[in-house]
Amino acid sequence: MQIRIDVDMHYRFAKPDTLLLAFEAAKSPGQRVLEAHLDLGDAELHRFDGDSGIGERIWARIPGKDMTLSYKALVAIDRPPFDPSALKQVPLHRIPGDVAPYLRPSRYCQSDKFTAFVAKRFGGRSGGAKVAAIREWIEAELTYVPGASDADTNVLETFAGREGVCRDYAHLMCSMVRAAGIPARMAAVYSPGVTPSDFHAVAEVWLSDGWHLVDATGMASADDTALIAVGRDAYDIAFMDSVGPAELVSLSVKVKAA
Repeated sequence: MQIRIDVDMHYRFAKPDTLLLAFEAAKSPGQRVLEAHLDLGDAELHRFDGDSGIGERIWARIPGKDMTLSYKALVAIDRPPFDPSALKQVPLHRIPGDVAPYLRPSRYCQSDKFTAFVAKRFGGRSGGAKVAAIREWIEAELTYVPGASDADTNVLETFAGREGVCRDYAHLMCSMVRAAGIPARMAAVYSPGVTPSDFHAVAEVWLSDGWHLVDATGMASADDTALIAVGRDAYDIAFMDSVGPAELVSLSVKVKAA
């Protein structure tokens, strides 16, 4: 399928600032960027490869006190729906070096704290079947509540409170899958099924034939999702990070099937 992405944002700063941005749909396996237009005014831009070679990050030097950004894209999604049933877990000694870091705990995903719970609750399953069971458990147990968490909320708080937004669902998914000995990473994506329309966070899991997108909220699926960036957790995939304080004036993210 094809999806159209329309992003507009306006931020204000106390003084000229330098931003780290990650919001463009990636040119990566499973998707093709057919059209793309970016307008960042008179900002000075420097691009570099994103984590694990997925997409690009942008250093943007903002010469004034306002940043107005417009990004429009048309993306073709070629990947099939994710069916984990026949996929196996890769033995630890065969996990590639570039994948191995996604087995470890990270700032917001304290996966080592979930080892006993995952072994007890999902111990009878393995590989893709275990990933599917974890995803279903998270969707059933958590309640999607906008405003229930903030940038400092970690996965232990989400597990205890049983509510959150997409980043919290993805953090819990990554943590539990890593606790099962399966690599998992956080992914920033666009999908037309996300309500309300916004930047979205999901997990990617490493099984027998590579990385697979998994959304514990149930709003997005692999065949309608455009990947932006990946990382260990939300810290690595933020769409914007500024050196100084940033005041949000307006933000609009619209994603729809073309």
